[in-house]
Amino acid sequence: MPLPPDVLPVAVQLRTALSHLQRSLRAQAKAQGLGAAKLSVLSQCFRHGALPGADIARLERVKPQSLTRLLAELEADGLLQREADPHDGRRQLLSLTATGARCVRDEVQRREASLADALATALDADERKRLHAACDLIERLAARLDEAPGEHAAAAVTP
Repeated sequence: MPLPPDVLPVAVQLRTALSHLQRSLRAQAKAQGLGAAKLSVLSQCFRHGALPGADIARLERVKPQSLTRLLAELEADGLLQREADPHDGRRQLLSLTATGARCVRDEVQRREASLADALATALDADERKRLHAACDLIERLAARLDEAPGEHAAAAVTP
């Protein structure tokens, strides 16, 4: 079934805008605190509690080997700790230390405050209201893409 003519331009503009916003947020975060990868891993443990490294990798959508160095760094920094899985002594669970949990809370608050400041200074009240409504749409799009990854490949590719 062919796409309606307005769909591809919106998809391109949305992808471009979100990529630019994400790059800006990442650059600011890297300059001021934890990098995106470290915060993402710590946030998984914050949300889910103690997890095996393989589960963290699955949630992050990376191969377990890709996280080995990062997990070791977080452990060396005192943000993560390893403990034996009480149900399977062969497995190790990773969980946040008290310092790690505080670090996640502080970092998230700092990032949200920075974004809120940008929203307050760059957008007027009506624009913020429209953006708030658009967030719901973006969440629905993300949920749809998560349902069946790869089934929604675009007919055209635009860098």
